[in-house]
Amino acid sequence: MDYPKKILLFGATGSIGTYITEELVKSSSNFDRIGIFTSRSTVESKGDLTQGLKDKGVNIIVGDIKNENDVAAAYQDFDTVVSAVGRGAIVEQIELIRLAEESGTIKWFFPSEYGTDIEYGPESASEKPHQGKLKVRAYFDSSVKRMSHTYLVTGPYPEFYIRSVPGLPNVGGFDVKKKEAVLLGDGEGKVSFTAMPDVGKLLVAALLSPEASQNKALKVNSFTATPKEILAEFEKQTGASWKASYVPLEKLKREEEKSWKEGSPSATSFTLKRIWTEGGTLYEKRDNDLIKPVELKTLEQVVQEGLANA
Repeated sequence: MDYPKKILLFGATGSIGTYITEELVKSSSNFDRIGIFTSRSTVESKGDLTQGLKDKGVNIIVGDIKNENDVAAAYQDFDTVVSAVGRGAIVEQIELIRLAEESGTIKWFFPSEYGTDIEYGPESASEKPHQGKLKVRAYFDSSVKRMSHTYLVTGPYPEFYIRSVPGLPNVGGFDVKKKEAVLLGDGEGKVSFTAMPDVGKLLVAALLSPEASQNKALKVNSFTATPKEILAEFEKQTGASWKASYVPLEKLKREEEKSWKEGSPSATSFTLKRIWTEGGTLYEKRDNDLIKPVELKTLEQVVQEGLANA
């Protein structure tokens, strides 16, 4: 299979896109061109970031993501698209995919798939947070014939999982300042995590391993840990005992149902935490060994960074 040489990113300056962009720039010697498609408002509001990327040789393409002429014109200079758009723009990728399929130049597309496996089991099809990504996958199945794709399934970000959310104790988290932890379930359930910087590393590794990556859902991770193991690492690094409480799975489900019923913005978080607590990130085998090997973060490092950023 041909190796990609010209990579175009959407959502490159967002929360996960920033890490993907950073790793692509670090690996720029493997590619002929790296570009980001961004809006005029982003260039103006994140001028230092975009200028810094430009100084490193990244092509800054300014346009309107909803203008098909702008997108189609950008596609002519690239062969691979990596999308890191946020949850609110997931379904809008279908138009980006359509234009890529029609471009004649784009050969490979990575949709914004990072996170929980949306086809983990039969029940996944009804999970509310999965609906946008499921529509994107359905479009690939029904309408994309020429272009390859890769779904990079990473599981939850530990940086998000360990964060304590003010006013939402039942969503779980670790409060560094108070040395208090709210553990989900019985604290023994394993969760498979991918650190946010590692998403970028693993995506680049997938790009450099086309024979293993194309037309597949790659299930990758950094490490697996239980809530109790995370707590033990916090206690070890702080040299103190923490106060721990628990949110049983049934209580978590009630909070989830209540949040959706009330239209709360926290509803998605409750659903994802419930899926993870139920074991919806675990597999007998991961795909890390199918792609180019990279050094990934450990639980110890993530906790260390969490303490430093508290």
